[in-house]
Amino acid sequence: MTAVPVPRQPSQPSDRTSGGTSPDMTPVFALKELVARLHREQHKIQDLLSSLSFALRSFNNLNQFLELIPLMASRVTDADGGALVLFKPNGQMRLERLHCQDSRQCHDIRKALETATRQLAAAAATPGGAIAPAKMTAALDHQVSHYLGPDVHLFGTAILVKNAERGRLYVFSRAVDYAWTETRQKLVRLVADQTAVAIENDELTVELRKKERLDRELEIGAEIQLQLLPRQCPKIRGAELAARCQTANRVGGDYYDFIPIPHARLRSVKTGSGEAGRWSVSIGDVMGKGVPAGLIMTMLRGMLRAEVLNGHSPARILQHLNQVMYADLENSNRFVTLFYSEYDPQTQMLSYSNAAHNPPLLWQASTDSIKRLDTLGMLIGLDADTHYQDGQIQLQPGDTLIYYTDGFTDAANRSGDRFDEDNLTRAFHWACGHCESPQEILEHLFAQVQQFIGAGNRNGDDMTLIVMQINSPD
Repeated sequence: MTAVPVPRQPSQPSDRTSGGTSPDMTPVFALKELVARLHREQHKIQDLLSSLSFALRSFNNLNQFLELIPLMASRVTDADGGALVLFKPNGQMRLERLHCQDSRQCHDIRKALETATRQLAAAAATPGGAIAPAKMTAALDHQVSHYLGPDVHLFGTAILVKNAERGRLYVFSRAVDYAWTETRQKLVRLVADQTAVAIENDELTVELRKKERLDRELEIGAEIQLQLLPRQCPKIRGAELAARCQTANRVGGDYYDFIPIPHARLRSVKTGSGEAGRWSVSIGDVMGKGVPAGLIMTMLRGMLRAEVLNGHSPARILQHLNQVMYADLENSNRFVTLFYSEYDPQTQMLSYSNAAHNPPLLWQASTDSIKRLDTLGMLIGLDADTHYQDGQIQLQPGDTLIYYTDGFTDAANRSGDRFDEDNLTRAFHWACGHCESPQEILEHLFAQVQQFIGAGNRNGDDMTLIVMQINSPD
């Protein structure tokens, strides 16, 4: 958008008053003319500033708004022209906009301003030539004044965005009797302040658009992750399940899965062990949160599901998984804890192996006691040569088992105290004696953690819980 300057109107001769007396010789009339002229100047300045404010509210393009700045600054101060110099983040500077009332002088003035900014930028770019911001501004003012010459009345002011100088606004006049009064200086500063607002608004708009794109990407990531987690618990003969994953962010690093084991039927035919219908129940936690943890969780899910198809023991599955994922996790500086188990509905035997995950808690109905299920094993991705151990336990009707992530035990209240495993064990023990279903136990444990951290507060870590209750086989 190019603004065409309106030429100044020549003063018109005043009418003569009756009686042949020249009105401009009358002091009272001269005073009235002076007051009227001041009012006209005031209204002109108000109109120009109002137009600039309207442009600030209306323009969506920063470049269009910046085109107005030198023009408006020179108009409100009755100067010959103005120039806008902006500083780049890398320390360079450039002449952004220039306005001159006399187009014949524009070429010389542009050349002088570009020479000043170019020489100063070149000096700052040389090794050891870095200049402090305050000295940079003083040097720029000196260079601009030098190249414009002594006959130009020059005034420059800073364009400050968040207390950082982002440029300079210069206004100049070649009129011999021109003076930079305090009022004119204030008007230039006012235009510079509106320029700073426009620059900041543009940067905020850019940041908002980036945030909106990131939010959309996170929403897509959360949708994908939600689809990868089990939509519902499977129906396993002689067992009842309930599960929930509550992420701290939209994309979390917790993982749980129920995987049918198709090769179990082949093994049962060969060994006669009656393993048909076995199910894998696993839970894991990627160190960290957000999109990186979610990506690793997705990779873990795919690799584990592929490894389960091989029909190995739980310890061998974790060992193979660790060897495959080690190279990727080593470069990411992230690790995974994982508890993997296989449940046989016919024998009600649970086989398991642990890779440094929080050990599941088993409430044994016959003794009204709680036992931790654990085996030795390091984090997945920490050491490629790690060996894992197998464990087994015979479950009985009425037994209840919970798999959980450290979001439960690490949940902290306002005092900094953590919920820890002791509180979880007590809450679980109470729930086993008072709740009638795995879903009720799950709801009770989540409620206990929320009550501990405080109503309205949100846990800073993902929380995942699986409740498995053993019933009499049909």
